[in-house]
Amino acid sequence: MIQAGYLTVRGALAYVEQSGSGRPVLCLHTAGQSGVQWRQTTERLAGLGYRVIVPDLPGHGRSEPATGGPVRDLGDYAQWCLELLELLDVHEPFVVGCSIGGKIALDVGVRAGEGLAGVVAMAADARNSRTSVSGLRRELEDAAAPSRSDRTYFGTLAVVGRSVPPERAELIATMHRREDPLVSTSDLLGWATHDLRASVHRIACPTHLVVGDDDLWLDVADVVWTAQQIPHGAVTVLEGIGHYPMEEIEDFADLLHGWLVELAVGRTATSGHGSTRAEE
Repeated sequence: MIQAGYLTVRGALAYVEQSGSGRPVLCLHTAGQSGVQWRQTTERLAGLGYRVIVPDLPGHGRSEPATGGPVRDLGDYAQWCLELLELLDVHEPFVVGCSIGGKIALDVGVRAGEGLAGVVAMAADARNSRTSVSGLRRELEDAAAPSRSDRTYFGTLAVVGRSVPPERAELIATMHRREDPLVSTSDLLGWATHDLRASVHRIACPTHLVVGDDDLWLDVADVVWTAQQIPHGAVTVLEGIGHYPMEEIEDFADLLHGWLVELAVGRTATSGHGSTRAEE
């Protein structure tokens, strides 16, 4: 059963869903979206023995806007997540995220020191090299993007992996049309400009980066490089998957559970270095 409610974080109400008990797992959504992206994961993951925490970031879904307006610095989201965990009295959680959520998860890892059980960062790297910042800034003006909802729909279809059935891809793209263009563009500006290259080496917990080989918005080599900079980092390349693994992969909760088990084993190890591997 999912329990939902509101908490005041930084002067605004934040919508948070929770399910299950056990080792806490904070799940972070992608740019412009909300915790609804985890709807097919939450209850199954809770059944596997986790306390699953799924917030809507400020200005997303059912959460109130950030008090300073749409956020363009993903570091602000990372600090917000840490404050949310403190309010929930959560200790040593796993942090899992996708796209901006993945990069936020990496940033939380940098800030939390040894305070995390592990990080799973999907569709994220230390510094995105494929996004046009100037193009995104133009989209902040309504007249520059009159068909933003359609562009979100078709853009989502373009980065869903080739292994995903057409009806599932259609559902993902249709759900994504719900986003606020101003919020999502601000998120993407944060994703394109947030640079963790000089700090990811400070992530002390085991970290697993995940990238689909059909993800047009990322260079797999950049993701591999990021994993190599983290002392206990690894990377998985998913064949036929695009930018949204938790929405594209059926039974994703079981796959995530396997990664979390590996991270827990890595955390208890007294020695060893980061590894890089590719899996289907």
